[in-house]
Amino acid sequence: MIMFTGIVEETGTIRELRFQAGGASITVAAKTILPEIAIGDSIAVNGVCLTAVRLMPDAFVCDISEETLRRSAFAKARVGAHVNLERAIAAGGRLGGHIMQGHVDDVGQMISRTPSGGGFEISFSFPRTLERYLVYKGSIAVNGISLTISALEKESFSTAVIPHTLSVTNLGELTPGDPVNLETDILGKYFERYFQLGLTGHPHESSPESRKTGSKLTSEYLREQGF
Repeated sequence: MIMFTGIVEETGTIRELRFQAGGASITVAAKTILPEIAIGDSIAVNGVCLTAVRLMPDAFVCDISEETLRRSAFAKARVGAHVNLERAIAAGGRLGGHIMQGHVDDVGQMISRTPSGGGFEISFSFPRTLERYLVYKGSIAVNGISLTISALEKESFSTAVIPHTLSVTNLGELTPGDPVNLETDILGKYFERYFQLGLTGHPHESSPESRKTGSKLTSEYLREQGF
């Protein structure tokens, strides 16, 4: 499984972006990660898992599928914009952020950035379809950056960002209304799927309540687990 952590290695620059039938091609100028990139490697570009298909002395080229254009902010990207870059984590590497796949769920917008203590509080809007995956103090990836939700509303969330994060990512360049790629925590999606399939609960017991509802998650089971 390809995995990222949301710890940005450097910011690159979009040198070229060509839209074509069925997708697009993007050329990203970079420095730090280039020496260790090979054709076929996975790279998170603003949080989107892309594959390097061509290498240059100072840049790499990736193809973007039509589905990725629909799901991400690349459809509104522009040449010259900075993008956050992270190579896929190697086996045995440190997990400094949280588990990310580079599979963007949807696009949000930056709302505001206000000074807070020694750092900043940045707020973002999100589509209501993602609401069930967001939790207070939970993790979320914004443009490929692992952030912690410090405040949560119906259609927006806020994060506390230290000055270092602003300096090594493109967060400091965002202005209100700018689109951002959002990837929610994969663990929440797996829990949701388990509930949908009725796979939670004791695998060897069946109570009248579970037989009646068709679900293995019952009040009896929850009591047994200390809830």
